[in-house]
Amino acid sequence: MHAEEKKSLVGEEYEVEIGPVAHGGHCIARTDAGQVLFVRHTLPGERVVARVTEGEEGDRFLRADAVEILSASKDRIEAPCPFAGPGRCGGCDWQHAKPGAQRRLKGEVVAEQLQRLAGLSPEDVGWDGTVMPAEGDKLPAGQVPQWRTRVQYAVDADGHAGLRRHRSHDVERIDHCMIAAEGVSELGVEKRDWSGMASVEAIAATGSQDRQVILTPRPGARLPIVELDRPVSVMRVGEKDGGTHRVHGRPFVRERADGRTHRVGSGGFWQVHPKAADTLVTAVMQGLLPRKGDMALDLYCGVGLFAGALADRLGDKGAVLGIESGKRAVEDARHNLAEFERVRIEQGKVESVLPRTGITEVDLIVLDPPRAGAGRKTVEHLSSLSARRIAYVACDPAALARDLAYFRDGGYRVRSLRVFDLFPMTHHVECVAILEPVAKGS
Repeated sequence: MHAEEKKSLVGEEYEVEIGPVAHGGHCIARTDAGQVLFVRHTLPGERVVARVTEGEEGDRFLRADAVEILSASKDRIEAPCPFAGPGRCGGCDWQHAKPGAQRRLKGEVVAEQLQRLAGLSPEDVGWDGTVMPAEGDKLPAGQVPQWRTRVQYAVDADGHAGLRRHRSHDVERIDHCMIAAEGVSELGVEKRDWSGMASVEAIAATGSQDRQVILTPRPGARLPIVELDRPVSVMRVGEKDGGTHRVHGRPFVRERADGRTHRVGSGGFWQVHPKAADTLVTAVMQGLLPRKGDMALDLYCGVGLFAGALADRLGDKGAVLGIESGKRAVEDARHNLAEFERVRIEQGKVESVLPRTGITEVDLIVLDPPRAGAGRKTVEHLSSLSARRIAYVACDPAALARDLAYFRDGGYRVRSLRVFDLFPMTHHVECVAILEPVAKGS
């Protein structure tokens, strides 16, 4: 006997009161029957008509877009971007909210995740609830910071570049991305024919004139001749190995941060906002207060941003061990930190490499894990190393909250938390938590 097929509710509309913001760029509402809706393109306190975009009868929740605003929030503005809105580009979440309101919403999400997943209040973590904009990003309503130094364009069947719609493979054609950094916009990617390509990533380095595009061809397609409005190096993603390979120009870009130049190759990870690297280094170093001669760990170290900042401050008798899983990132980190004799970079997963080092005690730890967080096992190991202070850099408040609970179990408390809006118009935030051992007897 086959289970009865559930009825799709896509396209159904409900008139609802909008409740609090939730993690992910949407707000919570309930239908008259009590069904939970996650609604985009709305704000807390509004009354809207919500049209279901995903879900079936009996689902725990439905996803929906606000397609008609019946009662608007005082924080609502007309979206500056002509490509934003229900069913349109999925790159931004809060184009329809005043900048100050965006930051308040992000702060509410961080606070809710900390409370729900770790039982921590803002007071418990030394945070006043403020979400700080990056330098230069505090703009009037209707103006948009041009911050995105890396933009992944999708290419439609006709060769036009655009951006993906929310939770969709469909491409929204655009002629300009308002949040793209000037160095990306001036390439003119949107004006070119990219037939045969699946995607085009454009990179504009901070602190140098380096520009790069990374092409991902469709199966069997030939690369086009790349002629853009500014000189660029060109890389391609291999069809068979998925690796990034040089076509012409440098296989890397040069990024400046903390007074140093960092080589970042093959489209490797670097903070997307031009002020992010310096902002985070400052927050981490102010929190750790490194001393000459300290022994430090930089985990998930990428191309060595924090390892270099630590090495600069620890002096000739200090030492830094960085661990990074990406082979190309390790090569770049070793290149970037070659001047420091007492810095070592090991390749591999933190949970595998760190136990093999035999290290039983360190002074300082920096960890900047991927979105999923470090996890219980790694946090337990770090908690056993007697670090004086630990700096945890997080791009996902849920993962941060889970790991802070594990650190608490390991005898650490949060001394301070700083939250930065390094992704304006989106729901993303960056957090820096500084931890220290709980005093014995407290």
